[in-house]
Amino acid sequence: MIISASRRTDIPAFYSKWFFNRIKEGFVLVRNPFNISQVSRISLEKNMVDCFVFWTKNPEKMLSDLDLIRDYPYYFQFTLNPYGSELERNVPDKAKVIDTFIRLSEKIGPKRVIWRYDPIIINKAFNVEKHEEGFGKLAGKLQKHASKCIISFVDYYKKTDKAFKANDIAELQEEEIKETAKKISLIAGAYGMKIETCAEKLDLSEYGIGHARCIDPVLIEEITGTLTDYKKDINQRKACGCISSVDIGTYNTCLHGCMYCYATYSKVSVDRNHADYDVNSPLLCSKLKTEDKILERRPVR
Repeated sequence: MIISASRRTDIPAFYSKWFFNRIKEGFVLVRNPFNISQVSRISLEKNMVDCFVFWTKNPEKMLSDLDLIRDYPYYFQFTLNPYGSELERNVPDKAKVIDTFIRLSEKIGPKRVIWRYDPIIINKAFNVEKHEEGFGKLAGKLQKHASKCIISFVDYYKKTDKAFKANDIAELQEEEIKETAKKISLIAGAYGMKIETCAEKLDLSEYGIGHARCIDPVLIEEITGTLTDYKKDINQRKACGCISSVDIGTYNTCLHGCMYCYATYSKVSVDRNHADYDVNSPLLCSKLKTEDKILERRPVR
């Protein structure tokens, strides 16, 4: 199976020691977010994991221990935006994050570090021209360290309503999307980068932009040397092109504090869950209870 680590939280940034302990133990327990008493036991043995896909804004704490998974195929989806603390409250200084990106790319190769410039937000602080400037600066620094950039445009969720209103965030109109995409594509082309969109319905092929598969069978086959037979992930949005995976993260545990995040409902929930963090627990930011029912998770394809 393919292990996603994680769309729900930033494991490399905040929980890498826990993750590496789970590798040593050979399994992880994950609560069903829709039925918290249902717990899946997921094998992390080498013969069961086809690939790890890490999602992160800052994997610095993970770099020194990557040798612990040298026998596993893996790659990173690395988000790097031009926003400051007004939108990404606890993300480190971007110069430091850029340095981490470069170090990771030099360590494992640029094909295994996918740059994500997402979500693209248009508000009073960030208009199209500001994104043109911000993307250009980042692309110039990452041109030798990323061969592809995946972009997306901010989506509204009911749980992000308060944060959106407080920060003047709204979903982009079609013309705003096209104008931004066109300018980003031109910059990317100048730096030899490919641009793809994540879970976007709009066809931007006229600007040389295709649809991404963030959990990508082509890349996984290239990394592993083995053909994949995974089906499209039916648990994701219709516009998502990803193949099936199993996520080992937990909602409301990311400490970055990004105002646009769909995986974090409230700071109160994050603080409460993080208080239960135990680096040696089989569950992330949670403890087993007597009423929990543990089921062995079958391989997903």
